[in-house]
Amino acid sequence: MKKNPRPSPRAPQSRREPSAASEGVRAIRPVREDLVLQASLEAYGFIRHEGRLADRALDYTLRHKKNLYSNERRAVAERVYALLRRQRTVDFLLEHSHPGFSRLERTRQDVLRLAASRVLQGESLEEVERSAAQSGLGAGALSELPRAARTLESLPPDKRFPIAASLPDFLAVRFREAFGPDAERAAEAMNERAPLTARVNGLKGDREKLRALLEKEGVSSQPTPLSPLGLILDTRTNAFSLEAFRDGAFELQDEGSQLLGMLVDAPPTKVVDACAGAGGKTLQLAVQMKNRGDLYALDVEEGRMEDLRKRTRRAGVHNVRAQLIPADGPEVDAALAPLVGKADRVLVDAPCSGTGTLRRKPDARYRLTPEMLGEHVARQKRLLERFSRLVKPGGRLIYGTCSVLPEENEAVVEDFLSRHPDYTVRPVAEELGAELGAKVSRGPYLRLAPHLHGTDGFFGAILVRAK
Repeated sequence: MKKNPRPSPRAPQSRREPSAASEGVRAIRPVREDLVLQASLEAYGFIRHEGRLADRALDYTLRHKKNLYSNERRAVAERVYALLRRQRTVDFLLEHSHPGFSRLERTRQDVLRLAASRVLQGESLEEVERSAAQSGLGAGALSELPRAARTLESLPPDKRFPIAASLPDFLAVRFREAFGPDAERAAEAMNERAPLTARVNGLKGDREKLRALLEKEGVSSQPTPLSPLGLILDTRTNAFSLEAFRDGAFELQDEGSQLLGMLVDAPPTKVVDACAGAGGKTLQLAVQMKNRGDLYALDVEEGRMEDLRKRTRRAGVHNVRAQLIPADGPEVDAALAPLVGKADRVLVDAPCSGTGTLRRKPDARYRLTPEMLGEHVARQKRLLERFSRLVKPGGRLIYGTCSVLPEENEAVVEDFLSRHPDYTVRPVAEELGAELGAKVSRGPYLRLAPHLHGTDGFFGAILVRAK
């Protein structure tokens, strides 16, 4: 799974927003519910009935809806994502409140799903029914939802939890194993909308300078409570359209991801970002290195490497050496040979289940299977083994995932340590400082979760090779 996930899309605008205004004055109109519903049905159908990724399906749909205003684009994105987060809950409520729901034509089912999801999000039942009336949703179509909700609440805890959390059964079991009595809080937080978080590009100024730049563009922001590098932006912002973004003053990056990057503490010498993806953490490491030394960004996909090259140019980063490597086979050893035993830091931000990012990628839960989870774990062990060879004596290997599942995190590290007695764990509090470390660590590891920290779920470990 691709790492450094981007936030849930802030509904992109068309090049020229439809407007009846003249003289450069933008008209404002109330949301056209018929247009929003049509676009929402199309995007949702692409995701759930055709298997497309949510962000790509929404981007495709909204790019082809030239008649939508920005407020309507936001409504489409928010409603589709809200339904994906609560899909299983919504289906349970409709199956127990609407006669013959499972036998209805698919589009009719989806209209009801979108409407029920809005009620779950806090809109009044009457308001939702009124706005959806033009789609053929008759009066009283959702009137039995409160009764169905009581039915859900009356279920035994082991049956209620997967439905209320909107998780597949196997994933609900693993959430309980990972979070214990906190499992319901953790799952609920995963079903809330994620904040829009920026990381300042320290090569172009500090956090307060960025905040002032954003203020000039009419964007309000607040410092992130844990990371000293971040700002939480007004979620109505189309961040990619801002001049500050185009000038490379910031990148969108979850606060938890920023904290994982901070564990690397990259010196301006030789550093490897082994699973660089599109380079979110690569750019963070370049700032740590003050744009000096050699920062090798490795990945197996050419498209991601091209994205990284574009981002480095925008950010003013000059020390990155982007390198495409084979996915597997003996060719990998040949590609990595020049770096073996040479790196002061190696970051393995491994592909994973993405269970820590369900706020941003709510559809991921429906794609994950126990078999896929096992494949992730096997790959993580291979990657940690492969890239550990690049660490020089006295250097550090930093392992991270955006997963909340111990089998992808502590268990992978413990397996590695059992075979590599020359590596020891450095407590993350020693890197982040006692005060911050106490807030974000469990034992010697970085352990983040939305219900505790307001971040995505992340794991991080610092492994030091003996001199």
